[in-house]
Amino acid sequence: MPGTEILLVDEEMEGARLDAFVAEQLDELSRSLVKTLIESGEIRVDGKQQKPSYRLKAGEEIIVEIPAVRELELKAQDIPLVFIYQDKDIAVIDKPKGMVVHPAHGNWENTLVNALLFHLKDLSGINGELRPGIVHRLDKDTSGVMVVAKNDMAHRQLAAQIKDHSINREYITLVHGIIKENLGSIEAPIGRSKQDRKKMAVIAGGRPAVSNYQVLERLGNYTLLRVKLLTGRTHQIRVHFAYIKHSVVGDPLYGSGKKQLGLDNQALHAHLLGFKHPSSGEYREFKSNLPPYFECILSDLRNKH
Repeated sequence: MPGTEILLVDEEMEGARLDAFVAEQLDELSRSLVKTLIESGEIRVDGKQQKPSYRLKAGEEIIVEIPAVRELELKAQDIPLVFIYQDKDIAVIDKPKGMVVHPAHGNWENTLVNALLFHLKDLSGINGELRPGIVHRLDKDTSGVMVVAKNDMAHRQLAAQIKDHSINREYITLVHGIIKENLGSIEAPIGRSKQDRKKMAVIAGGRPAVSNYQVLERLGNYTLLRVKLLTGRTHQIRVHFAYIKHSVVGDPLYGSGKKQLGLDNQALHAHLLGFKHPSSGEYREFKSNLPPYFECILSDLRNKH
């Protein structure tokens, strides 16, 4: 939504990059759009234009001028989508494994956004011209339930729930090793890895992150878990379980890097999404069953044990 936002930097966020800070504080803006706004002078720190990589200091004031959204130029593509639910405000979809959520440099086609533009007449424009309707995202190889906003009102309402961590998000994942406790919680701050900028890591001074888990089944040297996120950091489940030495099976970034159980990528599925409907305020829950590849892995493990 066009307008002006004012952000204050507290001591906890001192040293954070300007682009990362703004993108985290204003969930409705993509990181790429934030970078564009900084470079065009529409995001200023204490009245001065800075670079996206500028390191913030406590007490600084950031002014964000959000421009009107330009017309979309993305290609609508007839890509099959499974719709769990939709009405005038939202669409809930079952995202398949292997589908990128939104276009980016070098990958302009065959994304969820390209498919949405074909199947839906209306999508919110708050998140910029490359991410119409996208309120939150799943990694390319994470399957499961996602909600899409069809108008700016719905987008703002859902983004606010994401920001205050009131959305209920549960995942099913298979991890290495046997987790003995039936219930547990991982509370460890997450930030950009200082050793590898492509990765996230548990680091001092990172953003607070909490993952609660329940053991569903123990299968040989693997554990099947239901994980509930109390925060929504990038790669949170993958980072947290790698941190406690129970990496997600098949994870190419945070695991061993070797193919496991026939998987090229992480065994992670967004099973449940619950939120207050943007118009009615009624709490709604939507679920996605485990995809066939995941069920086959579990079936094979059960037959062996």
